[in-house]
Amino acid sequence: MCGIVGMVARDDVNQRLYDALTVLQHRGQDAAGIMTSDQGQVLLRKSNGLVRDVFRQDHMARLTGPMGIGHVRYPTAGCSSSAEAQPFFVNSPYGIALAHNGNLTNAGQLVKELYSSDLRHINTTSDSEVLLNVFAHELQAIGQRTLTPEGVFEAVRQVHRRCKGAYAVVAMITGYGVVGFRDPNGIRPLIFGRGKDELWGSDYMIASESVALDSQGFSVERDIAPGEAVFIDATGQCHTQQCADNTQLSPCIFEHVYLARPDSIVDEVSVYKARLRMGDMLAKKIQRLRPEHDIDVVMPIPDSGRTAAMSLSETLGVHFREGFIKNRYIGRTFIMPGQAQRKKSVRQKLNPVELEFKDKVVCLVDDSIVRGTTCSQIIQMARDVGAKKVYFCSAAPAVRFPNVYGIDMPAPEELVAHGRTDEEVCKHIGADWLVYQDLEDLKQCSLVGNPNIDRFDCSVFDGDYITGDVDDAYIQRLSTERSDTAKQQRDSPGARSEAALIDVHNDV
Repeated sequence: MCGIVGMVARDDVNQRLYDALTVLQHRGQDAAGIMTSDQGQVLLRKSNGLVRDVFRQDHMARLTGPMGIGHVRYPTAGCSSSAEAQPFFVNSPYGIALAHNGNLTNAGQLVKELYSSDLRHINTTSDSEVLLNVFAHELQAIGQRTLTPEGVFEAVRQVHRRCKGAYAVVAMITGYGVVGFRDPNGIRPLIFGRGKDELWGSDYMIASESVALDSQGFSVERDIAPGEAVFIDATGQCHTQQCADNTQLSPCIFEHVYLARPDSIVDEVSVYKARLRMGDMLAKKIQRLRPEHDIDVVMPIPDSGRTAAMSLSETLGVHFREGFIKNRYIGRTFIMPGQAQRKKSVRQKLNPVELEFKDKVVCLVDDSIVRGTTCSQIIQMARDVGAKKVYFCSAAPAVRFPNVYGIDMPAPEELVAHGRTDEEVCKHIGADWLVYQDLEDLKQCSLVGNPNIDRFDCSVFDGDYITGDVDDAYIQRLSTERSDTAKQQRDSPGARSEAALIDVHNDV
């Protein structure tokens, strides 16, 4: 899960790219980067850290130019060093920068092809660099001295032919424009829009979520369709073309559960409305299972559990209370690399309001349960301040399988529900009662918003990987690469020192 943005305008885009990345910060807190193009020169700033920390005034002053792309990184396959911060750049052909959200399931095969057939060298473990080199090779194979939109679309078509997995991409071709495209299954989100008023009417933005467009005063045109490419040329003209065969809209349903901001519209589905429906569905399940429940109060785990908790309490007719106060200066626990860091951050992030818990049967509501570490600590915190009983409700089904499409749900053994029954998970996290959302109910919560969705990627819940190329061997290999142990080894002081040497060259 990363956040991407691209823009072509009539004046400098640096500030608006920066502002767009700040509202996409929830999609990645590990690193940030912006690359712009100004009269044929490319300018880059990227490094580890939050957007506000990576870009200082002197950096922004140097990022001039009327087109550019930006990225906020959340590490999955690679390490958390600055060497793998995006955008990536290659000189030939034209000068191409690329930022990517997702994961290529055939990255290993592509690396071999790029080296043996395309004569290209990959310098990092990032599949985004692989994707960039595939795109660059296909543009070069077209052989246009002056690049046309048709040439761009043909290169994208060849990318779809060679690449498998989930990918939403923005790429800047120096002097020519910005292109955005999405994999043929449309797993990861991508949307584009244009300036609302006469002054900015020819300005276009492509981004991961609609909130990035809204915040910058852009009107949404539409979601980029699966397999489609949108090319905004240097003069502000928008060109679109379907570049893949046999497409189907199969978005990741976890975007609606947790990843996207509630004020975003993803594939024509209001994330906020979908989460309200999740809470309502969950309440109805509680009523079926325990018509005479003894819940005194419903409390959300801030922030992503709040919307579902509100509608759950309303349907049950039970008081809604904010039992935990969140420290706004601590990042999202789920996307922190390393279990030790996650454990430490929970106590720093949440503090209970003791009077709301004392002698009450408390129903805690969260968006999902992944590793179980956070919720078990929160349940214990509720008991420590006097809760009589603690029930835990998940707005999503049990996460039993790793994600291979760009979300950090790596090794199966690190998922609390993998190989456990619901009753065993309940005991493991220390709850008195555990209620999971039913998968079919979850699907309906999002389909109400857009009945034209062909299917959802629900692989973390049902193990059905829609690209059809994921087997047990792939899962085992990915688990080895992405486990917390592997991340700790990659982020050791020695590894960080080596990455620091590489990062000296990241400012162009």
